Amino acid sequence: MSGVTKHYYAHSGRSADRSDWQELPDHLEATAALSAERAQFIGLGAAAALAGRFHDFGKYDPRFDRVLNGENVRVEHSTAGGAFLLAHAPPAMRLVAEVLAYAILGHHAGLPDRLGAEGSLARRLEQFVDRVPAGISEATTVDLTPAGHELRALMRPGTAGFDLSVAARMIFSCLVDADFRDTERFYARLDGLVHDRDWPTLAARLPDWRARFDAHMAGFAADSDLNRLRADILGHVRGAAGMAPGLFTLTVPTGGGKTLASLGFALDHAARHGHRRIIYAIPYTSIIDQTAKIFGDLLGDGVLEHHSAIEEERLEKGDREKRHLAMEDWAAPLVVTTNVQFFESLFAARPARCRKLHNIAGSVIVLDEAQTLPRELLLPVLRMLDTLCAHYRCSVVLCTATQPAFDSRQLGPGGLALQGRELAPDPDALAARLRRARIVQGGEMDDDALLAGLAATPQGFVIVNSRAHALDLYRAARRSGLEGVIHLTTRQYPAHRRAIIAEITRRLADGSPCRLIATSLIEAGVDLDFPKGWRAEAGLDSIVQAAGRVNRNGKRPVEDSTLTVFRAPDRPIPREIDTLSKVVRRIAARHADLLDPAAIRDWFEEVYWGAGPDRLGQPMVASMIATPSDTNFRFRSTAEAFRIIETTMLPVIVPGDDEARAWVEKLGFEAVRSGQIARALQPYVVQVPATARALLVGNGHASFHAPALRGDQFCVLDDLPLYHADSGLWWEDAEYLANEACLI
Repeated sequence: MSGVTKHYYAHSGRSADRSDWQELPDHLEATAALSAERAQFIGLGAAAALAGRFHDFGKYDPRFDRVLNGENVRVEHSTAGGAFLLAHAPPAMRLVAEVLAYAILGHHAGLPDRLGAEGSLARRLEQFVDRVPAGISEATTVDLTPAGHELRALMRPGTAGFDLSVAARMIFSCLVDADFRDTERFYARLDGLVHDRDWPTLAARLPDWRARFDAHMAGFAADSDLNRLRADILGHVRGAAGMAPGLFTLTVPTGGGKTLASLGFALDHAARHGHRRIIYAIPYTSIIDQTAKIFGDLLGDGVLEHHSAIEEERLEKGDREKRHLAMEDWAAPLVVTTNVQFFESLFAARPARCRKLHNIAGSVIVLDEAQTLPRELLLPVLRMLDTLCAHYRCSVVLCTATQPAFDSRQLGPGGLALQGRELAPDPDALAARLRRARIVQGGEMDDDALLAGLAATPQGFVIVNSRAHALDLYRAARRSGLEGVIHLTTRQYPAHRRAIIAEITRRLADGSPCRLIATSLIEAGVDLDFPKGWRAEAGLDSIVQAAGRVNRNGKRPVEDSTLTVFRAPDRPIPREIDTLSKVVRRIAARHADLLDPAAIRDWFEEVYWGAGPDRLGQPMVASMIATPSDTNFRFRSTAEAFRIIETTMLPVIVPGDDEARAWVEKLGFEAVRSGQIARALQPYVVQVPATARALLVGNGHASFHAPALRGDQFCVLDDLPLYHADSGLWWEDAEYLANEACLI
């Protein structure tokens, strides 16, 4: 800022004479430069530079010097810059100033709502008292015109409000990342530290990765009709890599090799069009480990797996290794993450979650199992994907075996322009060629009927809609004396589930009795091949996924390979599942074959049309309002409402083997980083309801280990008998066992 003669500081140093303190103008200019650098790719360099230049303008308040001296003085420094821009914006630039104000006011507390209670943009500006010296304000000039040109270029007729809200999010992402980086760099210099954040670019990796991919695929022999078909699919998909960037669908039935086909497309498409990274989003944490491992084994270094049952954002600042640093901003060339992490970040308000948004720009985004996108959030999700493709140089691949009705021709307003963007060769013909099983209607079947069905086949599975039903059915099967009964549930920690799946695979291969009772966790990404199966009524997408576990490898006659859909008469059906199952019954009355692509399209169309736009999340889209003169964005309210997983689940670590116990012991060693421990213990976490964890802790069965060092981050099961080798963690016994302990 010109005209500043007195020294003002952004951050204190170690020296009493302030010789190593960071001067405020230096921090503002450095943050502006870093913000502009991050935003240049997305065409928002001028806007992001202004946000950086004014984000800490309030630190010119003389009282902030007392804060840096350690006095207990509250200085709300984040409002001043936004207030200055709004005060100095001509009427034609008011909209621009307001967009920048959201980012500036939110760079610590998070993006605010425009209107509302305490913390809203309007309330903070209303309560703001300007204490920046008049001489500094008078000497400060600002030109909003270049930023205005940038923002208006990103606003389309009909979607201007939502478009502008995403631009504000991108500016915010650039600002908070730049602010953090400059602050981190300042303190690292003081402490003589060097943070290793350097990752190779995707462009640098692509020649080696594509060669590795080609070599890997060449290793598959074309020795069967299935392998030849997979090779044909892969060749067709990769052949489409030259298509213009944007939205794509990849509709390949189970067994067609769509995971590797989508990766091959992403590598080739990025090479043709200069994308900066590949992001692979997966709906289930139960399969993200195996997908990341497949990619890591195939491609080598450069693959970042970002998900954690133990929240990464709570790790202390000085306690992050390179991969944990990359989780903040997704700097790696290939990121494997969850739908929860991906979409909740795009709709987040908190700075920590939003820092990665500008790095999503320029990505090839593969959404695996796209049909699992939550219906109540569908329209905001689709609008965000459309905006990323339209303005931020992304390509999005909706990858699924059962392509949902996301096309604007089917979904109507709010749908995507997907005509002519299918990557697979003739999905309907593929569905016929890859048909492996039949779906039959079983009507009402109680547990006795299900057990009779399992008794009649040495190898089969039953999938039910709740963990409680699965556990009851498993116990009944054991009591009945059935051989080879196995239970698979999210009550078991991931490392244990992997061992169980390996045992199931062995039994299926050698013909041993194998009768699996499970919840829906086996319906996607779990490579199992049963002769027969039973599935409790659910949505058709779930039923089709379950059918993909029957005769998966095509070694049995299709007519003998059945998935029986049944109603459990004595089990209450969750309301959402009941609604979907009623639609399935109507579709079954119109289509003889539920696996026919026409039946699947009919089902998705009815599910979405029947819900109506309000129940598909349209109010969330409509809450982003922009007029020619101002905005009414509801960033914080949207972040609170946008929850892909509604139920509050919390992690409990089960030290189930020597490796887990060794890492739990390291919680007490200050020298061992929390991030390192969190990743090592991730395969030993069971997610339980918040009330259940409170019960476990309250009754002495679990506790937070090393709380002085780690806080309440690591809740460990201390009473190991509550974890059963065959059925996982029985938290329902926590209170009963506590009462038992009182008896003599």
